[in-house]
Amino acid sequence: MTATPSQPHRCGTASCACPSVPVAPSAFGGVRRLVSPVRKSAGRSWPGAPTRRSRRVSRPAPLPGALTLALLPLVLAVLPGSFAGGGTRRWFGGRGEGARADAQAAKDAAAAAFYELDTAQRDLRISIETIVAVDSSPAARRAAADFEAFGQRIDEVSHQYITAVDAHDLDRDDLEASAATRARTELTAAKDALGRTKQDLDRFSQGLGPLLDKAETQLARLAPAVERARQTLLAASNALDAVRGAGLKADDLAGRLAALAPELTKLNQGAGQHGVADTLQRADRVVRDAEAVRAEAERLPERAREIDRRLVSLRTRAQALTTRSEQVEPVLSELRRRFTAACWQDLQRVPEQAVENVRQAEAKLAEAQRAREEQRWPDATARLSTVRALLNSTDEAVSAAGDRLRRLNEVSKDPQAEIERTRFAVRDAQRLAMAGRQRPDPRDARPLDESVARLDRAVAALEGRHPDYWQFLTEMEAVRATAARVVARIREERGQGAG
Repeated sequence: MTATPSQPHRCGTASCACPSVPVAPSAFGGVRRLVSPVRKSAGRSWPGAPTRRSRRVSRPAPLPGALTLALLPLVLAVLPGSFAGGGTRRWFGGRGEGARADAQAAKDAAAAAFYELDTAQRDLRISIETIVAVDSSPAARRAAADFEAFGQRIDEVSHQYITAVDAHDLDRDDLEASAATRARTELTAAKDALGRTKQDLDRFSQGLGPLLDKAETQLARLAPAVERARQTLLAASNALDAVRGAGLKADDLAGRLAALAPELTKLNQGAGQHGVADTLQRADRVVRDAEAVRAEAERLPERAREIDRRLVSLRTRAQALTTRSEQVEPVLSELRRRFTAACWQDLQRVPEQAVENVRQAEAKLAEAQRAREEQRWPDATARLSTVRALLNSTDEAVSAAGDRLRRLNEVSKDPQAEIERTRFAVRDAQRLAMAGRQRPDPRDARPLDESVARLDRAVAALEGRHPDYWQFLTEMEAVRATAARVVARIREERGQGAG
C-alpha cells in the first residue's frame, strides 16, 4: 500500500526520526517500495524485511529508470532465500530429489523387514524355551540347536542392515544422486536378506508344531496337577485330624503323610527349578500316596470295629476247637479197633497238634488284643491273620479224623458203590477218546489203560481178611483224577480245532 500526501505518517508521532522509505515506479505498473537493509524483524522469516518502526511513508518521487534497473537483480537475488527459509532443504530439484525419495523408501522397507524378523525371532524364542523346559528328547535338543544357528544368521543380516543405515545420511542437503542410488541398492539388499531369513525362520517354526503341541499340553497339565496334589494332601491331613479327634491314634499314617512334606516343598518351588516332567511325576506320586493315606484314615474307625469283631469271633472259634479236639481221641480209638494201621497211622498226632495249635492261637489273640488297645492297627491285623491260619489248620485236622472214620465205615459196608463210580468215570473217558476215531490217540489210551489196571488191582486187594480200605479209597480217587485229566485234554484240543 503506497502512502499519499493526504495520509498521515505511520508512526503516529510528529517527532519521529524514522527514515523515509523512497518508492520507485514498478516495472509492472504502479510503484515499488524499496526496503532498507538496516534492521531485521524477529517476526519475519526472510532477511531484510522492514519492521513497522523502520518504515516511513514519504511521498513518491520519481527515480531514474537506470537506478530501477540496477536494483532489480538485487531484489531477485533476495527472493529465493526468503522462500527457502534459514537452513531448510530445498523442495524441488528434479533427479536428485527422486533418487533421495527412492533411497528413503528402500530404508523404510528395510526397517519394516527388520522389525518383522525381530518380532518373529522373539516369538520363536518363547516357543523354544517352552519346548526345552518340558521335553528333553533328542528332537527337542536338536530344535534348540537349530534355533541357535538361526540366531547367528539373524545377527549377520541385522548387522548388514544396520551398516547400510549408518553408512548413508539421506537427510543431507548436499546428497548426490549417485550416493542416494548406492544407498537404495544397499538398503534393498539388506531388506531382501532380512526377508529371506524371515521366510526360513517361519518354515522352521512350522516344523516345531508337534513338539510345541506336546509341550503346551504338558504345561496345561502342570498347574492342575500341582493343585490336585495340594488338595489331596490337605484332604489327607483333614481325615487324619478327624481320626485323632475320635480318639484313635494313627501314628503310621501320620508318618507316611509327613514323608510327603519334602515333595510338597519341591512342588511349591515350581517347574522352573525342577523341570516340568519331574514336577508332573512328583505331583502324580503325591496324589497317589496322599490319597492312600486319606482312604486309610477314613477307614480307620471301621477298621477298629472290624478288629474288635474278629477278636471276639476268633476267640470263640478257638474255644470251640478246644472242645472238638477233645473228641479226636475217641475217633482214633475206634479207627484202631476196626481198621488196619494204614487207615489211621497218619492221624496219630492230631490230638496233640490240635492242642498245640489252639494254645498258639490263644497267645496270638492276646498279642492282637494288646496291639488293639495300643492302637497298633497293622500289628493287630497281622496277629489276627496268624490266629486264623492256626485255627484253620486245626479245624482241618480235627475234621479229617471224623471224616476218615465216616468214609471207612461206608466203604467197608458197600465197596461196590465206590467201584462203580470209578468205572463210570473211566468208561466215559474212553468213549470220548474213541469219538470220531477208529483208534484212540496213544496219549489218551495209555493213561486210561493204566487206570483200568489200577482199578482192577484195588478191587482184588479187598478180597483179603483185613483189607486196607483207605488205600482202596486213595486208589479210586487217583483213577478218577486220571480219567478227568484225559477228558479235559480231549475237550480242550477239540475246542481249539473247532475255533
